[in-house]
Amino acid sequence: MTLRGRHWLVLWLVLFLFTAAAVVTRQREALLVAQRLRELRERRTELVGAKADLERQIGLATSRAVLVPKMQRAGLHLPSDLENTNLSVDSLAAGAARPPR
Repeated sequence: MTLRGRHWLVLWLVLFLFTAAAVVTRQREALLVAQRLRELRERRTELVGAKADLERQIGLATSRAVLVPKMQRAGLHLPSDLENTNLSVDSLAAGAARPPR
């Protein structure tokens, strides 16, 4: 059986439609991925803002203005300079003191 003109036309039409459907499907998936990426970026921006707010709250909660009144209500006093001990750790010595992993 030989293929006639109309058979070739139908074959090329089916091939074109298959290719067009593949392109449309791929474009639709790309748009969905772009939308999801946009949503994730917005969520990340919200989370970064929430993190900054929480860090600000931690900074306020650990400030002297908040801790000193709580400490005085608990019956503690502010330490004098002689009662303070500043500890410093040499970064090289601290790294050498760690056990190997």
